[in-house]
Amino acid sequence: MATETRQRQADRSAGTRRKLMEATVECLVEFGWSGTTTTVVAERAGVSRGAQLHHFRTRGELVAAAVEHLGAESVFQLKERAAVVGGASPGERITAVVELIADFYASDLFTAALELWVAARTDESLKTVVVPLEVRLGRETHRLAVELLDADETKPGVREAVQITLDLVRGLALANQLTDDGKRRKRIVRHWARMLEASL
Repeated sequence: MATETRQRQADRSAGTRRKLMEATVECLVEFGWSGTTTTVVAERAGVSRGAQLHHFRTRGELVAAAVEHLGAESVFQLKERAAVVGGASPGERITAVVELIADFYASDLFTAALELWVAARTDESLKTVVVPLEVRLGRETHRLAVELLDADETKPGVREAVQITLDLVRGLALANQLTDDGKRRKRIVRHWARMLEASL
């Protein structure tokens, strides 16, 4: 009985954390960093202020945890979507993978992360949380891109080509923040995929 009670409490606790993290990303996208207060997040998540403070003591902790959690979740979804293009020809597969990565960066998660990066530039306490987070997500995204592209990084120039791909789609995602840049992004991504195929 005690074990079941502890399990229910753990499940409730995990559910509360998930609600808070999802609400945080929604608030970052909708209100930006300045409007994403812990009070607003708790209200959006439908949890008490006390419950929010129990899980996350500061706004920086909450926001970093939210972006990292949803980043990991997005990577998992990206892997699932990429599995569908596994049987295509090499050129088609590379184009499909680059398009998937570009869509990944054009998502709400990137918008939320961008709000954090801009705020961290002038907020030292936030910067200490965001820089290690960005390094971890950057490494994971690079590793995933290598895996999805079936890239052999022992070949000269391949590691750089993968990194250029990530930098390109990040830049395209940035251009998409103020206006819908989807048509131009698709054209550039397809052109780059053909160039990338020659590099891999």
